[in-house]
Amino acid sequence: MDHSKAPILDALADYRRLGRYGFTPPGHRQGRGADERVREVLGDALRCDVLASGGLDDRLARGKYLKDAEELMADAVGAEMAFFSTCGSSLSVKAAMMAVAGGDRGGLLLGRDSHKSIVAGLIFSGVQPHWITPRWDAERHFSHPPSVDQVRESWEQHPDAAGALIVSPSPYGTCTDLAGIAEICHRRGKPLIVDEAWGAHLPFHSELPTWAMDAGADVCVVSVHKMGAGFEQGSVFHVQGDLVDYARLSACADLLMTTSPNVLLYAAIDGWRRQMVQHGYELLEDALRRSDRARSSLGEIDGIEVMEQELLGVEASHDLDRMQVLMDVSATGATGYDAADWLREHRYLDVGLNDHRRILATLSTADDDTTLRALTDGISAWRAQLDDPEPPHIRLPSPRELQLETVMLPRDAFFGPVESVPLERAPGRIAAEQVTPYPPGIPVIVPGELINDTVVEYLATGHAAGMNIPDPADPDLHTLCVVAE
Repeated sequence: MDHSKAPILDALADYRRLGRYGFTPPGHRQGRGADERVREVLGDALRCDVLASGGLDDRLARGKYLKDAEELMADAVGAEMAFFSTCGSSLSVKAAMMAVAGGDRGGLLLGRDSHKSIVAGLIFSGVQPHWITPRWDAERHFSHPPSVDQVRESWEQHPDAAGALIVSPSPYGTCTDLAGIAEICHRRGKPLIVDEAWGAHLPFHSELPTWAMDAGADVCVVSVHKMGAGFEQGSVFHVQGDLVDYARLSACADLLMTTSPNVLLYAAIDGWRRQMVQHGYELLEDALRRSDRARSSLGEIDGIEVMEQELLGVEASHDLDRMQVLMDVSATGATGYDAADWLREHRYLDVGLNDHRRILATLSTADDDTTLRALTDGISAWRAQLDDPEPPHIRLPSPRELQLETVMLPRDAFFGPVESVPLERAPGRIAAEQVTPYPPGIPVIVPGELINDTVVEYLATGHAAGMNIPDPADPDLHTLCVVAE
């Protein structure tokens, strides 16, 4: 296929060149009606915000711009089909879950380290989760994606499940053996869905972890905005093989998708695909070498441990994306929350994941020596100003204590009669809402699970230490929503 083309991007350029005008939404009319102060900030973005059907393309989509762009994307990464989504991978993964397991097909095997969007998919669909316990590093309070053996054991326990869904890479950049897991699933004639939101770049360089399609996954969901160069909410799901009904997958996505997709997001995905096919290897080669240098420089700062070998090997992850630079700051006596807040306030630098002992710097092909020097200098300055902080008390449960028992379908618990109870009275009750420290967005409590004392103490002490928990109806965590008695 001709990857010098970017059908959506080219159509948008033609739209502007021809001076088209639509008596249709959006009402700002390419920025003409927007407030001057809005135009001053958003600029050309408003000029490119046009209707997808009956605007960029005609009312019957005879230009086939989106179809052509999706075919080019599939060809670029070796998938049989690709679908673009403007509602993020959160929508894409829900659509995949519904297509594979919707309609009471025996449930899904799921890693318990799944993102909150997967829990939302369980609530929407009514699918029964069969949780696979993550592999835990108890010393560091760190989870690794499920192993091949764990998936095999889960299939033996739940042979009627419709399929398996695995998150890899994790938000920390750690990856499981997807090829081994795909083989286990396919022996049973069951599909493997991979939430690879953090892996859009993986097909384009051999030093990166194995791309899910190359590993044999049937459906793979990626977020182009995370490790690619798309706008926020830009997502693609790729499909191959004959274990997933493509038409059903498309229909499930259509049920959830907006009827007013943002052309800006489509165009950015389209342009990024062209860039990566033409220049991706060189861009990622440079990015990986810079990542190596950054890891070395950051590791020289007193009290900063750049994690790599600790994440690999026995009972750990199968592979690691080295563009995710995970730093353990616990030796400084401070928390990752402290570091993230200080860097934002004093150095105008934002980091992604932060928890009670770690921060994560996600590098991309956009970074250069200047941006990485700012990162190293910023963390060095944060370390220098610390004055023997007193570590906060956070109750860190063992893996066994964190593994709550599912006693009700997530959908039934969420939509059934609920009541709010004081946090200290929540143990012994069935959760009716999810509780998710964010980032990374992995729920500690899922609707339908039986709450215990240890998890409540962990959340209370974590919240007091700076943990961000945006999900509960009570953001201060004085109360929790539980199934009414």
